[in-house]
Amino acid sequence: MYIEQLYTNCLAEAAYYIESEGEAAIIDPLRETEPYVALSASRGAKIKYVFETHFHADFVSGHIDLSRQVGAPIIYGPDATTEYDVYNAYDGEVFKLGKVSIKVLHTPGHTPESACYLLLNEKGQEHAIFTGDTLFVGDVGRPDLLDGTMSSETLASLMYDSLRTKIKTLRDEVIVYPAHGPGSACGKNIGKETVSTIGEQKRFNYALQDMSREDFIKKITEGIVPPPAYFFEDARINKEGYDPIDKVIEANSTPLSPESLRHEVAQGAIILDTRTADVFEKGFVPGSINIGLNGQFAVWVGTLIEISSRLVLVTEPGKESETILRLARVGYENVAGYLEGGAKGFDEKLETIHSVDEHGVVPEIEAGATVLDVRKQNEWNSSHLEGATFLPLSEFPRNLSGLDRNSPYIVHCGGGYRSMTAISIMKNYGFTDLINVYGGYKTLENAGLRTASESVTT
Repeated sequence: MYIEQLYTNCLAEAAYYIESEGEAAIIDPLRETEPYVALSASRGAKIKYVFETHFHADFVSGHIDLSRQVGAPIIYGPDATTEYDVYNAYDGEVFKLGKVSIKVLHTPGHTPESACYLLLNEKGQEHAIFTGDTLFVGDVGRPDLLDGTMSSETLASLMYDSLRTKIKTLRDEVIVYPAHGPGSACGKNIGKETVSTIGEQKRFNYALQDMSREDFIKKITEGIVPPPAYFFEDARINKEGYDPIDKVIEANSTPLSPESLRHEVAQGAIILDTRTADVFEKGFVPGSINIGLNGQFAVWVGTLIEISSRLVLVTEPGKESETILRLARVGYENVAGYLEGGAKGFDEKLETIHSVDEHGVVPEIEAGATVLDVRKQNEWNSSHLEGATFLPLSEFPRNLSGLDRNSPYIVHCGGGYRSMTAISIMKNYGFTDLINVYGGYKTLENAGLRTASESVTT
C-alpha cells in the first residue's frame, strides 16, 4: 500500500494518490491531470478510480479531465447530482483497490453530498480516512456555502450527526487526511498541519468535543467571514462540467501587443500582473493589479476579482501558461491574452511604487502618513501598530470609501505580498501617495514602533 499527499500551497489544497498492487485511486484532483498520470506511470500503476469528496467551491476539480484521460469512473457519495456521468456510491459501499479497500462514509454537513473515504488495509483494518471538507486539522468545513438553498443551521445539524456517528467512532490510530490546510477559506481557522489522527482530533478539535447539538451549531456558525464570491460559481462548474484544460489554456494564450492590451482595457478588461511584489514595484503597466504567483495567488484572485471579468496578463516571460493554468484552477477562463515580452514589452512609461524598510518607515510616519494594516482580522487582533487603521485586503475596494485620496498612506501586511496587492488596487481608485513596507508587520516591530498590545501593558 502506498499513499501520497499532493499539496498545492496557493490553494491550501490536498489531493491524494492511493495505490495497491498496481491499482491506483485519486481523491480530489486539481484541474491539471499531469501530476497524477505521471505519478501512476512512474510507479507502474493504473488509475482505477477518481473519487470526489463533494462539490468543491474553492477550486475547479480535475476529476472530469482525469477520468477522460485514464478511463476511470468518477465516484461521488450519495446525493451528488451532476450533468455528466458519475457513479453515486451508497453509504457504506466498498471499492477494492489491489489488496486494500476504500469504504464510502456519507458525511453531510459541509454540503449535503459530502463523503469521506475510509481506507482499509490488507487485513481489512481501518488505516486512514480522507475527510474532504468534513474534518480538517483543528476545524471542520464551513456550513454556509449553499447560497440560500439550505441554511447554515440545517447543514451544521447534519454535520453534528456525521461527526458523531461516522468520524468519532473510528479508532484513534486512524490517520486523517483532509482536503485543506491553513489559509483555506473552507474553514474558520484550520490548523497548520495537513495530516493528523482521529485520536488527536478528538483531543484538540473543538468540533469533536462533547456538546449539545445546539451548542455545536452555534460554535460552527459563529464568526464565519463571508466566502469569496467565486465559490458559488466554482461549485456550479463542478456540478455541471467544463471544457478540457488543454483547450482552455490554448484559448487563453494569445500574445498581445501594447496596442492590443490597451484595446482590451478600453473594453473593460482588467490588467493582472502576476510578478513578485519586489519586481512589480520597479515598473508596471498603469492600471495593473498585482497578485503574485509566489503567494496564495488563486485565493486572492478569487477574492478580489469577479470571476466573470475579462483579464489581460502581465507575467514574467515563460510564466504565461502557468498563470493561465492557475487561473483555470479556480474557474477564471476569460483571459484575452498576455502582454508579449512582459512589462518590458510595454511601449509607454511604467509606474513604480515606493517602499521603505525599518529605517525609512519612522520618518514617513513622523511626516504625517497614516498606517494602513491590510492583514486578516485574527492577525490584527493578535497585535497591531498603535494608531494604525485596519482595512483587511479581503474587503477591498469597498472599505476604501472613508479614506482621503490625497493623503499619504503607509500600507503593510504580514510580509509584503498583500500590501503590494492593496496598493495596486488603491492606485486604481485614485490614491496617489502610497508607500509599501518591506517585510510587513515585523519591519514595524523592528523599527521600535509601539504596538497596541505593548501600549496596554506599559
